[in-house]
Amino acid sequence: MKRLFLLPIIITATIGLAFSQANNQPSEEDLSKLDFWVGEWDLTWEGGKGKNVIEKTLKGRVIQENFKATEGNFNGYLGMSISTFDPRDGKWHQAWADSQGGFINLIGIMDGDQRIFQLAEPGTMPDGTQFINRMRFYDIQEDSFTWDWERSTDDGKNWQLNWRIQYNRSK
Repeated sequence: MKRLFLLPIIITATIGLAFSQANNQPSEEDLSKLDFWVGEWDLTWEGGKGKNVIEKTLKGRVIQENFKATEGNFNGYLGMSISTFDPRDGKWHQAWADSQGGFINLIGIMDGDQRIFQLAEPGTMPDGTQFINRMRFYDIQEDSFTWDWERSTDDGKNWQLNWRIQYNRSK
């Protein structure tokens, strides 16, 4: 009777895949696309205020966000995200989770001076209408920028503003 020992082959292949992914390094330019966001921020929006702390972690390969609404219409709302650049597909990816049990998966798009993260997959409203949500960072300065949360129901031809936050670097 012949015995086939596939386990060493599977383990070797798995380690080999992980090693090859680890050696597929992004450029410094790719890794710096979200550096403007790193820091401590005071946030204001119509009807509220908050704080956001953004830091690079895991040897500079991951950007971690910690959001907290401190006053007004979203007081007590918490959220966090991790963002990373995947050199295999050449895109930024972000996973967001919040204190309401929400989770979204976003894909980054670099559009000139704008940084955009939009839903990886379209959503569906109760009436069956498909939509795309996105967040857009723009008017980026050293100590400030504007962030918009937008929705499109026509495949990105037109965008409706849902929430605008002004970011100002904490002093």
